[in-house]
Amino acid sequence: MSGEFFHTTQMLIASALMIAGVFFVIAGAIGVIRLPDFYTRMHAAGVTDTLGAELIIFGLIVQAGFSQTSLKLVLIAFFLFLTSPTATHAVVGAAWQSGLKPKLGKYKAPAPGEAIVKPKSKTKTKAKTKAKTRRKSPVKKARAKK
Repeated sequence: MSGEFFHTTQMLIASALMIAGVFFVIAGAIGVIRLPDFYTRMHAAGVTDTLGAELIIFGLIVQAGFSQTSLKLVLIAFFLFLTSPTATHAVVGAAWQSGLKPKLGKYKAPAPGEAIVKPKSKTKTKAKTKAKTRRKSPVKKARAKK
């Protein structure tokens, strides 16, 4: 009787941890879609994916019980705990160094199903503008003088 109770409790705890992990992963995916700029999207993805993956792995550890599999899962969880935030930091640092600036100020997210349509520009196309503003290269100028 007590063995069955222990097994049922173990599966309920494992299921709860894995469901919580899936919830955080889905919340992070929604954040990546809904947030306005690269930095807030990376924050949503980095934090929620790390927490979600850790909860899923902890659920698997509880489900596996005390075994070699749970030891391997602990090592995977530790590796993920170290590398996921480090990778997020490296990507954000590279974006910052390349000159990508965050959006500042008030932002109102569009309602679900609302299309974001940018108005057409009244300026000429890039190809036409470049054709008119092209200058002769120094080599062509030198040849033209001869």
